[in-house]
Amino acid sequence: MTASSHVRSTASRAADSKPLEYLARGGFIAYGLIHLIFAWIALQLAFGDRAGESDQSGALQTLAQQPMGRTLVVVTVVGMISLALWQALEAAIGESGERDRTALAERLLSGCRTILYLYFAWVGIKILRGANASTGDSQQQSASSLMDNTGGRFLVGLIGVVVVGIGVGLVIYGVKKKFEKHLNTHQMSGTVHRTTRRLGVAGYSSKGVAYGIAGGLIVAAAVTYDAGKARGLDAALKTLAGQEYGPWLLALIALGIGAFGIYCFFQVRYRKV
Repeated sequence: MTASSHVRSTASRAADSKPLEYLARGGFIAYGLIHLIFAWIALQLAFGDRAGESDQSGALQTLAQQPMGRTLVVVTVVGMISLALWQALEAAIGESGERDRTALAERLLSGCRTILYLYFAWVGIKILRGANASTGDSQQQSASSLMDNTGGRFLVGLIGVVVVGIGVGLVIYGVKKKFEKHLNTHQMSGTVHRTTRRLGVAGYSSKGVAYGIAGGLIVAAAVTYDAGKARGLDAALKTLAGQEYGPWLLALIALGIGAFGIYCFFQVRYRKV
């Protein structure tokens, strides 16, 4: 057996671990909770409350302020790390089935999800340590530093285009119901299947719209040399809230993000792990 085959075999056995499966499924509860709080913050923003961070870091900060909040943040961090470990194994060995271009794309997506879950875990750890965990501040500072360097504005603009692409991809992923291939739909009743499908379509589409707006603002930050626009989802939602019909559109996006949070709870039971 070659070294690469041995590594793959070891990773495959780890991926089949029941404790890891239970931890990953528990991680979806934490992920869903983050999105439900995020949706609540976005709804408050739509109706005039513009204080605090309007993104996932704001959701974790809000969670930490509740009774038993720090304990819940610890649980959330463990859940995010569990999801990251699971997705890292998926990226390493792939899901079962044909080894075609689609499978390779799925492994790349698993790698991206690994980074995302680890990032949320890192934000949670920063909150527990009492450090500034503002995603918006961090993104603004990074954009400002980049734009001060030669070619930095081009790089910031390119990042914005990539974020817009992610937004478009999330909308397509939701509208085409591609998320269903990761669910054990054969275990669902007709009602549960329809409910899960609607939640997934609404959730992924809403997240895609939010990321698309955020990416557009990052591009605008590069064009106008204004790092204040490069605050990610925080800037996107607050910019939308300031438009004439923005609060209503923001409320719809908030409901969609809430739908994604509930969809995560269905993944606890039906996600293929």
